Amino acid sequence: MNLVAALFSSSIGRKILMAVTGLILIGFVTGHLVGNLHVFGEPDEINGYAHFLQGLGPILWFVRLGLLATVVLHVWAAVALTLENRKARPREYGFKHTIQASLASRTMRWTGFIVLAFILYHLAHFTFGVNGSFFQGDTFKSALPHYVMHEDFHLAGVLLVTQGTEVHDVHTMIVRGFQSPIVSGFYILAVGLLAFHLWHGFESMFQTLGLKTNRWGSCLRVATRAFCVLYFLGNLTIPASILFGLVEPHGAAHAALSSTHP
Repeated sequence: MNLVAALFSSSIGRKILMAVTGLILIGFVTGHLVGNLHVFGEPDEINGYAHFLQGLGPILWFVRLGLLATVVLHVWAAVALTLENRKARPREYGFKHTIQASLASRTMRWTGFIVLAFILYHLAHFTFGVNGSFFQGDTFKSALPHYVMHEDFHLAGVLLVTQGTEVHDVHTMIVRGFQSPIVSGFYILAVGLLAFHLWHGFESMFQTLGLKTNRWGSCLRVATRAFCVLYFLGNLTIPASILFGLVEPHGAAHAALSSTHP
């Protein structure tokens, strides 16, 4: 109990809390990207993947609530540490010593809050189906047709969805969503800021957990930079490919949605 109290009441505890929650969120956004990349395959792939996740039922909601709690704790720890630092230094320095601090480290708070706003919008857009309601005046799920699986869907060699199963057409939802330049632009900006946020946060996380040493610190820096760049480029390819027409809605779904959205 004292250990739990220390996590919330001490500076070191809050830093550890922010590092651990950050690690969990990094794992989530990485897995989220891997899942979204299924959009480049046949519609069976991402539709089967989405149907499997939706079929988890209470487990999926448990994971969602756990992730929400993780985000809340991460933001709380960051705000608490910021307020504590300001309290310990009530007056601004006559000369701001920011030359050695990276731009990423100096903008962690702002990029974090912008990314949080993006997460809320992204959930409304692609999880709860409020797609383009600000631009098209309706909800996506009301217009989203179902899709019959043409092939079995396997993940890591395990059969998850069988041929002939009727599922939601998530492939069309993603493609139609990103065909809006406004939606795609906001998405690209948000994932760019997230990658920028991770640019400093990833390395700080290892340092807080005592995993960064002088022996391999430079290798860690290169690895984290490479991860951030690849993460951004991986996310960028999805809306960019859709905007340039490299990924399009498939046959019947495209016709059904075209008649709904003239």
